[in-house]
Amino acid sequence: MADLLRVEKLTGGYSSAKPVLREVSFEVRAGEMVGLIGLNGAGKSTAIKHILGLLLPHAGEIRVGGRTLAEAPDTYRAGMAYVPETPLLYEELTVREHLRLAAMAYGLEEAAFAERADELAESFDMRRALDRLPSQLSKGMRQRVMMMTALLVRPSLYVIDEPFLGLDPLGVRTLLDWMAARKREGAGLLVCSHLLTTLEAYCDRFVLLADGRVRAAGSLDDLREAAGMRRGAGSLDEAFFRLIGGGPA
Repeated sequence: MADLLRVEKLTGGYSSAKPVLREVSFEVRAGEMVGLIGLNGAGKSTAIKHILGLLLPHAGEIRVGGRTLAEAPDTYRAGMAYVPETPLLYEELTVREHLRLAAMAYGLEEAAFAERADELAESFDMRRALDRLPSQLSKGMRQRVMMMTALLVRPSLYVIDEPFLGLDPLGVRTLLDWMAARKREGAGLLVCSHLLTTLEAYCDRFVLLADGRVRAAGSLDDLREAAGMRRGAGSLDEAFFRLIGGGPA
């Protein structure tokens, strides 16, 4: 499978004198979902900011679709969609206008926009909210708008940070179904979440960050093995706590 995202020996952070990340390497391939996990302060958000181009590496490189941000900034940015932990919406635009703005930014044709917007509004139970402003939406509904915007444009790579916060059980199930569908269609997804049980059920591989380094990476069996557990025995939660020094779960 082709690498949609490749992070190679990334050292970075907010200050070159005190890097947050140290030689972090991992990849996201076409048709797979990768869980980015770790305790608060492990470097997950910093890694995401580097992938988005909000921070520049001190050393190493990041490629999206085979290109770095410096080589092809427009192609790099168009190759992914990002869903932040906290919904970021324009207060003067309706839900429908947010979707249309995303479609314009990614060059989506009108017919495709209309079909996809209609399907997403139905799936996320947002038909009645399409012409509302963000101030008229609950937190969960605002989060649904972010999800709909990302899923509308259908890039090759999705970077999703704590996607389940604020969503009710129906919203979580709908989102997971859409994520699984995009994976089947060949997209790659990097998902950062503390809900290890959910990630275990949906992710193909995992990257565990601790103190700014990759503590373990690979399939659940790879993490079990790194944690000193038997392959095929034990949950992601158990492997996680063993690997971060919590001892047997």
